[in-house]
Amino acid sequence: MKKTPLALLLCTLLATGGVVAEDKKDTDSPDTLIATVNGTPYRLDVFRVFFMERLQGRPASNDPAVQQQLFDEFMNLIVASQEGDRRKLEGERNVVAALELERMKVMSNAALSAMADEIEPSEKELKDAYDRIKEQTTRTEYKARHILLKSEDEARKLIKQLDKGAKFEELAKKHSEGPTGKDGGDLGWFDPAQMVAPFAEAVTKLEPGSYTKEPVQTQFGWHIIELQETRKAEPPAFEDAKPQLTALVKRQKLGEKLAEMRNNAMVELNEEVVRLKGEDAKKD
Repeated sequence: MKKTPLALLLCTLLATGGVVAEDKKDTDSPDTLIATVNGTPYRLDVFRVFFMERLQGRPASNDPAVQQQLFDEFMNLIVASQEGDRRKLEGERNVVAALELERMKVMSNAALSAMADEIEPSEKELKDAYDRIKEQTTRTEYKARHILLKSEDEARKLIKQLDKGAKFEELAKKHSEGPTGKDGGDLGWFDPAQMVAPFAEAVTKLEPGSYTKEPVQTQFGWHIIELQETRKAEPPAFEDAKPQLTALVKRQKLGEKLAEMRNNAMVELNEEVVRLKGEDAKKD
Protein backbone atom coordinates (compact mmCIF):
# COMPACT_ATOMS: atom_id res chain seq x y z
CA MET A 1 0.00 0.00 0.00
CA LYS A 2 1.25 3.44 -0.93
CA LYS A 3 2.79 5.49 1.88
CA THR A 4 1.08 8.84 2.37
CA PRO A 5 1.65 11.76 4.76
CA LEU A 6 -0.59 11.94 7.81
CA ALA A 7 -1.95 15.25 6.62
CA LEU A 8 -3.74 13.45 3.75
CA LEU A 9 -7.36 14.52 3.79
CA LEU A 10 -9.62 11.62 4.76
CA CYS A 11 -11.93 10.47 1.98
CA THR A 12 -15.66 10.85 2.70
CA LEU A 13 -17.06 8.16 5.00
CA LEU A 14 -20.78 7.68 4.46
CA ALA A 15 -23.20 6.85 7.27
CA THR A 16 -24.34 3.79 5.29
CA GLY A 17 -20.86 2.33 5.56
CA GLY A 18 -19.71 2.92 1.98
CA VAL A 19 -16.64 4.92 1.09
CA VAL A 20 -15.59 7.02 -1.83
CA ALA A 21 -12.07 5.76 -2.32
CA GLU A 22 -9.27 7.85 -3.77
CA ASP A 23 -9.34 5.87 -7.05
CA LYS A 24 -13.18 5.77 -7.10
CA LYS A 25 -13.19 1.94 -7.00
CA ASP A 26 -15.60 -0.01 -4.80
CA THR A 27 -13.20 -1.39 -2.18
CA ASP A 28 -15.65 -1.80 0.69
CA SER A 29 -15.37 -5.29 2.17
CA PRO A 30 -14.61 -6.67 5.67
CA ASP A 31 -10.96 -6.98 4.64
CA THR A 32 -10.60 -3.46 3.23
CA LEU A 33 -7.73 -1.59 4.87
CA ILE A 34 -7.77 2.09 5.69
CA ALA A 35 -4.02 2.24 6.21
CA THR A 36 -0.87 0.30 7.01
CA VAL A 37 1.12 2.06 9.73
CA ASN A 38 4.69 1.03 10.50
CA GLY A 39 4.00 -2.26 8.75
CA THR A 40 0.79 -3.05 10.66
CA PRO A 41 -2.49 -3.11 8.66
CA TYR A 42 -5.66 -1.48 10.02
CA ARG A 43 -9.07 -2.38 8.65
CA LEU A 44 -11.57 0.21 7.48
CA ASP A 45 -14.27 -1.38 9.66
CA VAL A 46 -12.24 -0.55 12.78
CA PHE A 47 -11.99 3.09 11.75
CA ARG A 48 -15.69 3.13 10.87
CA VAL A 49 -16.63 2.05 14.42
CA PHE A 50 -14.26 4.67 15.86
CA PHE A 51 -15.69 7.34 13.53
CA MET A 52 -19.32 6.65 14.47
CA GLU A 53 -18.53 6.49 18.20
CA ARG A 54 -16.82 9.87 18.04
CA LEU A 55 -19.77 11.34 16.13
CA GLN A 56 -22.23 10.09 18.73
CA GLY A 57 -24.80 12.77 19.49
CA ARG A 58 -23.90 14.68 16.32
CA PRO A 59 -25.18 14.19 12.77
CA ALA A 60 -22.95 12.28 10.37
CA SER A 61 -20.50 14.86 9.09
CA ASN A 62 -19.20 15.42 5.57
CA ASP A 63 -17.21 18.38 6.86
CA PRO A 64 -13.59 17.85 5.72
CA ALA A 65 -12.26 19.59 8.85
CA VAL A 66 -14.18 17.20 11.14
CA GLN A 67 -13.07 14.20 9.09
CA GLN A 68 -9.45 15.33 9.23
CA GLN A 69 -9.69 15.83 13.01
CA LEU A 70 -11.13 12.35 13.56
CA PHE A 71 -8.59 10.75 11.24
CA ASP A 72 -5.78 12.46 13.15
CA GLU A 73 -7.26 11.17 16.42
CA PHE A 74 -7.39 7.66 14.96
CA MET A 75 -3.76 7.92 13.92
CA ASN A 76 -2.85 9.09 17.42
CA LEU A 77 -4.65 6.02 18.77
CA ILE A 78 -2.71 3.77 16.39
CA VAL A 79 0.78 5.08 17.13
CA ALA A 80 0.13 5.21 20.90
CA SER A 81 -1.20 1.64 20.92
CA GLN A 82 1.83 0.52 18.89
CA GLU A 83 4.03 2.14 21.53
CA GLY A 84 2.14 0.15 24.16
CA ASP A 85 2.88 -3.02 22.21
CA ARG A 86 6.54 -2.04 21.90
CA ARG A 87 6.73 -1.61 25.66
CA LYS A 88 5.01 -5.01 26.12
CA LEU A 89 2.29 -3.47 28.30
CA GLU A 90 -0.43 -5.96 27.28
CA GLY A 91 0.49 -8.22 30.22
CA GLU A 92 0.22 -5.55 32.90
CA ARG A 93 -2.51 -6.24 35.40
CA ASN A 94 -4.55 -3.08 34.85
CA VAL A 95 -4.25 -3.41 31.06
CA VAL A 96 -5.47 -7.02 31.13
CA ALA A 97 -8.45 -6.00 33.27
CA ALA A 98 -9.26 -3.00 31.05
CA LEU A 99 -9.13 -5.11 27.87
CA GLU A 100 -11.41 -7.70 29.45
CA LEU A 101 -13.87 -4.97 30.48
CA GLU A 102 -13.86 -3.44 26.99
CA ARG A 103 -14.63 -6.83 25.46
CA MET A 104 -17.52 -7.27 27.92
CA LYS A 105 -18.89 -3.84 26.97
CA VAL A 106 -18.72 -4.56 23.25
CA MET A 107 -20.37 -7.97 23.61
CA SER A 108 -22.99 -6.53 25.96
CA ASN A 109 -23.92 -3.75 23.53
CA ALA A 110 -24.08 -6.19 20.63
CA ALA A 111 -26.29 -8.59 22.61
CA LEU A 112 -28.60 -5.80 23.80
CA SER A 113 -28.97 -4.52 20.24
CA ALA A 114 -29.81 -8.01 18.98
CA MET A 115 -32.30 -8.56 21.81
CA ALA A 116 -33.96 -5.20 21.17
CA ASP A 117 -34.37 -6.07 17.48
CA GLU A 118 -36.29 -9.18 18.52
CA ILE A 119 -38.80 -7.24 20.63
CA GLU A 120 -41.97 -6.29 18.76
CA PRO A 121 -44.28 -4.23 21.04
CA SER A 122 -47.98 -4.95 20.55
CA GLU A 123 -50.48 -2.23 19.73
CA LYS A 124 -51.95 -2.62 23.23
CA GLU A 125 -48.53 -2.14 24.86
CA LEU A 126 -47.98 1.01 22.82
CA LYS A 127 -51.39 2.41 23.70
CA ASP A 128 -50.89 1.61 27.40
CA ALA A 129 -47.55 3.43 27.32
CA TYR A 130 -49.20 6.37 25.53
CA ASP A 131 -51.91 6.61 28.20
CA ARG A 132 -49.33 6.54 31.01
CA ILE A 133 -47.29 9.29 29.36
CA LYS A 134 -50.40 11.42 28.81
CA GLU A 135 -51.16 11.27 32.52
CA GLN A 136 -47.59 12.06 33.51
CA THR A 137 -47.01 14.90 31.05
CA THR A 138 -50.20 16.89 31.51
CA ARG A 139 -49.06 20.47 31.97
CA THR A 140 -50.40 24.01 31.80
CA GLU A 141 -49.23 26.48 29.17
CA TYR A 142 -49.47 30.25 29.65
CA LYS A 143 -50.10 33.15 27.30
CA ALA A 144 -48.71 36.40 28.64
CA ARG A 145 -47.25 39.83 27.95
CA HIS A 146 -44.40 41.51 29.78
CA ILE A 147 -42.68 44.86 30.02
CA LEU A 148 -38.92 44.71 30.55
CA LEU A 149 -37.29 47.68 32.26
CA LYS A 150 -33.81 48.62 33.43
CA SER A 151 -34.73 49.68 36.97
CA GLU A 152 -37.16 48.79 39.73
CA ASP A 153 -38.26 52.43 40.01
CA GLU A 154 -39.31 52.52 36.36
CA ALA A 155 -41.27 49.31 36.83
CA ARG A 156 -43.10 50.65 39.90
CA LYS A 157 -44.07 53.83 38.05
CA LEU A 158 -45.62 51.80 35.23
CA ILE A 159 -47.46 49.55 37.68
CA LYS A 160 -49.06 52.68 39.13
CA GLN A 161 -50.16 53.68 35.62
CA LEU A 162 -51.66 50.22 35.09
CA ASP A 163 -53.51 50.57 38.40
CA LYS A 164 -55.02 53.77 37.02
CA GLY A 165 -56.27 52.02 33.89
CA ALA A 166 -53.39 52.36 31.42
CA LYS A 167 -53.29 49.75 28.65
CA PHE A 168 -50.60 47.13 29.22
CA GLU A 169 -49.95 46.70 25.50
CA GLU A 170 -49.44 50.43 24.94
CA LEU A 171 -47.05 50.77 27.88
CA ALA A 172 -45.04 47.80 26.59
CA LYS A 173 -44.74 49.34 23.12
CA LYS A 174 -43.59 52.62 24.58
CA HIS A 175 -41.31 51.52 27.43
CA SER A 176 -40.24 47.86 27.17
CA GLU A 177 -36.53 47.23 26.62
CA GLY A 178 -37.12 43.70 25.35
CA PRO A 179 -37.44 42.54 21.73
CA THR A 180 -41.16 41.89 22.26
CA GLY A 181 -41.81 45.55 23.08
CA LYS A 182 -42.82 46.39 19.51
CA ASP A 183 -45.48 43.65 19.77
CA GLY A 184 -46.90 45.00 22.99
CA GLY A 185 -44.79 42.61 25.07
CA ASP A 186 -46.54 39.55 23.62
CA LEU A 187 -44.75 36.32 24.58
CA GLY A 188 -47.28 33.97 22.99
CA TRP A 189 -47.87 30.53 24.51
CA PHE A 190 -45.10 29.01 26.62
CA ASP A 191 -44.30 26.40 29.23
CA PRO A 192 -43.04 28.05 32.45
CA ALA A 193 -40.11 25.61 32.36
CA GLN A 194 -38.83 27.60 29.36
CA MET A 195 -38.54 30.74 31.49
CA VAL A 196 -36.03 31.73 34.15
CA ALA A 197 -37.17 30.77 37.66
CA PRO A 198 -38.36 34.17 39.05
CA PHE A 199 -40.40 34.84 35.89
CA ALA A 200 -41.92 31.34 35.89
CA GLU A 201 -42.80 31.54 39.58
CA ALA A 202 -44.50 34.92 39.14
CA VAL A 203 -46.56 34.02 36.07
CA THR A 204 -47.89 30.78 37.59
CA LYS A 205 -49.27 32.73 40.57
CA LEU A 206 -51.32 35.10 38.39
CA GLU A 207 -54.96 34.75 37.44
CA PRO A 208 -55.87 35.35 33.78
CA GLY A 209 -56.41 39.07 33.22
CA SER A 210 -54.17 40.16 36.10
CA TYR A 211 -50.64 41.53 36.25
CA THR A 212 -47.83 41.49 38.79
CA LYS A 213 -48.25 44.16 41.45
CA GLU A 214 -44.55 43.96 42.32
CA PRO A 215 -41.71 44.14 39.78
CA VAL A 216 -40.09 40.76 39.02
CA GLN A 217 -36.29 40.81 38.86
CA THR A 218 -34.30 38.45 36.60
CA GLN A 219 -30.84 38.64 35.09
CA PHE A 220 -32.40 40.50 32.16
CA GLY A 221 -33.84 43.35 34.22
CA TRP A 222 -37.16 44.17 35.90
CA HIS A 223 -40.41 42.73 34.53
CA ILE A 224 -44.08 43.53 34.77
CA ILE A 225 -46.06 40.47 33.66
CA GLU A 226 -49.66 40.27 32.50
CA LEU A 227 -51.25 36.81 32.24
CA GLN A 228 -53.81 36.60 29.44
CA GLU A 229 -54.85 32.94 29.25
CA THR A 230 -53.93 29.42 30.33
CA ARG A 231 -54.56 26.06 28.65
CA LYS A 232 -53.76 22.41 29.08
CA ALA A 233 -51.00 21.34 26.70
CA GLU A 234 -52.10 18.70 24.22
CA PRO A 235 -49.83 15.64 23.89
CA PRO A 236 -48.81 14.51 20.40
CA ALA A 237 -51.23 12.20 18.60
CA PHE A 238 -50.74 8.47 19.19
CA GLU A 239 -49.65 7.81 15.60
CA ASP A 240 -47.14 10.67 15.70
CA ALA A 241 -45.68 9.38 18.97
CA LYS A 242 -45.42 5.74 17.85
CA PRO A 243 -41.65 5.74 17.11
CA GLN A 244 -40.85 7.16 20.55
CA LEU A 245 -43.37 4.82 22.22
CA THR A 246 -41.86 1.81 20.45
CA ALA A 247 -38.37 2.74 21.68
CA LEU A 248 -39.73 3.28 25.21
CA VAL A 249 -41.52 -0.07 25.38
CA LYS A 250 -38.49 -1.83 23.93
CA ARG A 251 -36.26 -0.31 26.64
CA GLN A 252 -38.71 -1.33 29.36
CA LYS A 253 -39.04 -4.91 28.10
CA LEU A 254 -35.28 -5.14 27.62
CA GLY A 255 -34.77 -4.00 31.21
CA GLU A 256 -37.23 -6.64 32.41
CA LYS A 257 -35.43 -9.33 30.39
CA LEU A 258 -32.05 -8.29 31.83
CA ALA A 259 -33.44 -8.40 35.37
CA GLU A 260 -34.82 -11.88 34.69
CA MET A 261 -31.46 -13.06 33.28
CA ARG A 262 -29.61 -11.57 36.26
CA ASN A 263 -31.97 -13.17 38.78
CA ASN A 264 -31.71 -16.58 37.07
CA ALA A 265 -27.92 -16.49 36.72
CA MET A 266 -25.96 -19.08 38.72
CA VAL A 267 -23.66 -16.89 40.83
CA GLU A 268 -20.97 -18.19 43.15
CA LEU A 269 -19.53 -15.30 45.13
CA ASN A 270 -16.00 -15.25 46.45
CA GLU A 271 -16.90 -14.64 50.07
CA GLU A 272 -13.37 -13.48 50.85
CA VAL A 273 -14.00 -10.51 48.56
CA VAL A 274 -17.79 -10.03 48.50
CA ARG A 275 -19.93 -10.05 51.60
CA LEU A 276 -23.71 -10.15 51.32
CA LYS A 277 -25.57 -7.14 52.67
CA GLY A 278 -26.60 -7.67 56.27
CA GLU A 279 -24.16 -10.55 56.81
CA ASP A 280 -21.95 -8.52 59.12
CA ALA A 281 -24.96 -7.45 61.18
CA LYS A 282 -25.95 -11.10 61.71
CA LYS A 283 -22.52 -11.90 63.11
CA ASP A 284 -22.66 -9.08 65.71
